[in-house]
Amino acid sequence: MELFPDRKKLIELAHYKMPYGKYKERYLLDLPEAYLIWFQRNGFPKGKLGEHMKAILEVKINGMEGLIRKIREDFPADTR
Repeated sequence: MELFPDRKKLIELAHYKMPYGKYKERYLLDLPEAYLIWFQRNGFPKGKLGEHMKAILEVKINGMEGLIRKIREDFPADTR
């Protein structure tokens, strides 16, 4: 775990959307925690999506949703 996260990675995380399924096109941050916990138990997808889902679950568990929402607000997607 990094102590000094990369700014670009945080901005990407804030803007990342679910690419498929019931929650398609929703920001990962807006996924229900229970949905993320299901993936934690059954296996996250491979690659960037899985890594972002793991990170968002940690954000939710630690009550830091506001920080990610603020990043999304302060750094619009078109400036990534």
